[in-house]
Formats: sequence, C-alpha cells, structure tokens
Amino acid sequence: MNLNKTIIIAEIGVNHNGDILIAKKLIDIASFAGVDYVKFQTAKLDQVISKHALLAEYQKRNVGEHKYANQLELVKNLELSVQDHYELKQYCQQKDVKFLSSPFDLESIDLLDELNVDLFKIPSGEITNLPYLEKIASKRKPVILSTGMSDIVEIEEALSVLIRCGLNKKMITILHANTEYPTPFYDVNLTAMKTIAKKFDINVGYSDHTLGIEIPIAAVALGASIIEKHITLNREMEGPDHKASIEPTELIEMVKSIRNIEKALGDGIKKASPSEIKNISIARKSIIAKEKIKKGELFTENNLTVKRPGNGISPMNWYQIVGKTANREYDIEDLIEM
Repeated sequence: MNLNKTIIIAEIGVNHNGDILIAKKLIDIASFAGVDYVKFQTAKLDQVISKHALLAEYQKRNVGEHKYANQLELVKNLELSVQDHYELKQYCQQKDVKFLSSPFDLESIDLLDELNVDLFKIPSGEITNLPYLEKIASKRKPVILSTGMSDIVEIEEALSVLIRCGLNKKMITILHANTEYPTPFYDVNLTAMKTIAKKFDINVGYSDHTLGIEIPIAAVALGASIIEKHITLNREMEGPDHKASIEPTELIEMVKSIRNIEKALGDGIKKASPSEIKNISIARKSIIAKEKIKKGELFTENNLTVKRPGNGISPMNWYQIVGKTANREYDIEDLIEM
C-alpha cells in the first residue's frame, strides 16, 4: 500500500451501542475532525463467538463482572444489520469520510466486498485464522493486518499466507497493536513497530488502545503510515470499549497534531529552511577590526575579532585573513574585506 500521508482511522467499533443514530453522530465527529476512515466491526455473532467464550478482563472491568455470562451475551445487541451497513456507508459518503469495517467471519468478508470497501482490516484475533486469511487475500484488495497478542513468528506466518494467496507485499500494512483496553504505557513497546518494518521491509502503522493521544502521535514520528484509534461520544457510556476511547475534542487534537508532525518530518535533507535563511546574517558573525588598523598593516590575532552580523567574511576563514596585509584603513568594528 503506497501511502503519501498518515491514514487516520477513527475506530467506532461497537461504540455505537447498537444504535445507528449514535453511529451517525460518531461519523459526524470523525468527519469534522478530518480523519480518513471511520471503522466499524462486522460479524455474524453466532458464527464468531461460542457460548463458552468468557469475558476478557477488560470487559469485566468496563461493563461489570457479573452482568453478562459470556462474550456472546455481551455483544448480542451490538451487531449491525446488513441494511445498517449500507446506510452507514452511504452516510459516510455524504460526510466525505470513507467507510471501513473489520470482518470477523467469512460471511462478513463477502458482505464488505459487496459494499466495495477500499481495503480489508484484519483484527488481531484473526491473525491465526488460516481460512479467514486465505479468503481475505482472495479478494485482491489492500489489507491492514493488526498484530495484537502476536509475536514475530505469527506475523511472518500470517504474512506468508496473504502473499501465497495472491497479495503483493506492497498491498499490505502491518499494525503494531496491544489488545488490552486500555493499554498501559509500559506495555506499548512502540519500537516493535520499527522492528516489524525492518524485518519484513513493509509498511507499518499503529493501532492504539492507550488513554490519551500521545502514543499515536509518537507513532507517526517513528514512521507509522496508518493510525487507528477508538472514538466515543463519552467515555462514561456503557459498553466494553468506551473507557479506552477518545472523546470528540481529543480526536480533533490528535488529527491536528498528526498533521503537524507530518509537516515537521520534512524531507530529511539538512539545509537552511526557507523560514530561517533570513536569520543567517543576524545570528552568525564576521571578522572585524578589533582596533584601528592602518593601510599596509598586517592582520593579526590581536587586531582582529569576530562579532555579529554575519554579512562579512566568515570566521571559518580566520587563518586565511591573519597574516595578510590591510589594503585600506579600518576603524574599530569595520568589516574586514579582501
């Protein structure tokens, strides 16, 4: 995937709480903030989660340990219908933001393909799902692969499947991620993103579940080509992911900061920038007369010095001037000429 700027994905996920009006409000916020994509989650839950799948620890903390018996019960009201998908994609078009969703099963892959999404986002939990990876690759669209909970060997295996099944490596971006909600800072291991990039010679990005916006901004400075961040209307809303999401004002600030970082990274060539060229003569120094110097007198370390401004002979030429003969008279602090 050839990216000219950081792609910012506002992860709505299940933070719509099963309400399409909330989903649209979140799209409004994301559009206003200037993100590139909003992302949902697409699943036929009875094909994804069995009744034996227990709640994750973060889910217990965020929704109450005894409120739901299992994962399926927790998310059963968070599933978007097929019609919801079409309506939300059309609403995204109206709001000039792109629609994206993570499929969690084979049928959902087909649905998103029918919706003609630009790319497929593979969630971290599917990185070891061979039939799933093969089907994603068969669609021949760009892929974003999240790598939470995985090690370098598992990433390599998943990448090999995608490539074997027809994807060019340039079509794939690997996201470093941690699936704890929220991720403690000491577990972010942000430099692992650079390890992935070097190991596989591939585009990388970062899917963030920390509190705040510092880490995704830092990831851009380290070379992330994609940033994904969960958003919510309010962290106090009920649901498994709200507490690890950012609110509207934070999203706006994050996007603004990332765009500023992009500008600040520049082209990597060290040179005087257009904005500072005017300061060269002001901040640098020139060789000047320390005392009155007569015509024909030798320039010495005693009768010369260096002071601002820098519009005369550079002090780097000091030894080319010392020992020469003055071709005119100089008053104190006159610029030396040759």
